[in-house]
Amino acid sequence: MKGIATVKRVVVTGLILVMTGCATVQTTQGGAVGVERKQFISNLVSEAELNQVAAQNYAQVLSQARQQKALDTDATQTRRVKTIAQRLIDQVGVFRADARSWNWEVHVINQDEVNAWCMPGGKMAVFSGLIKRIRPTDAELAAVIGHEMAHALREHSREQVSQKMATSFGLTVLSALTGVQAVNDLGGTLSEVMFELPNSRTHESEADLIGVELAARAGYDPRAAVTLWQKMGALEQGRSQPEFLSTHPASSTRIADLQAISERVMPLYQQAPKP
Repeated sequence: MKGIATVKRVVVTGLILVMTGCATVQTTQGGAVGVERKQFISNLVSEAELNQVAAQNYAQVLSQARQQKALDTDATQTRRVKTIAQRLIDQVGVFRADARSWNWEVHVINQDEVNAWCMPGGKMAVFSGLIKRIRPTDAELAAVIGHEMAHALREHSREQVSQKMATSFGLTVLSALTGVQAVNDLGGTLSEVMFELPNSRTHESEADLIGVELAARAGYDPRAAVTLWQKMGALEQGRSQPEFLSTHPASSTRIADLQAISERVMPLYQQAPKP
């Protein structure tokens, strides 16, 4: 009976910690596209803490690429990516003012993967395979980079980490029963969320909305998001799935949604200074 009572106390205490450690927040402004969903994010993992871990992980990725002589090997290609990214970064204040002061950074990694990502806090990478195999226009490349930036602006990784923490509550109960301590590795959890777990349909939809608006405000034709995903779909047919599509699933519905979004932000594009 004492053992059962102990487990009950652990369960109740754990539930209290999980519930009081989470908050429903809106990480960004809605923008013209209207991103209004409230997010469930744990206060137990602060934005600053996750950004610090992301910066450490990013430094390791860059170090490895540098050792492999795969970091920013094509000066023209790197300059193109950095120029497009900076135009997008100049627009982030529309969604969150504090992101203007983030230490944004982008590099090109010379690997054949069709891939790109943005870590919490604005640490980005574009893989040369995406540029060589997709052959994106500047506007299509802006669609890719803007989409990845949107994941960071909305703190989707922190939201996923929060959900994993809540889900792993069962491990706390198991630890109490078995006496085996569960270790929380924030860096490992972030890596899993960033590079292994697929984004939810909701996260992808929000990143599409924000990314298309960022591109339009930066002077890139927002309709390029549609042609980009059409190219992605064509690349997938008859071949192994590109790395990018393993965490960013494409569909005819998504393309139709992007067409509607791009038409909604066309006035922003028409008014914006062009590259």
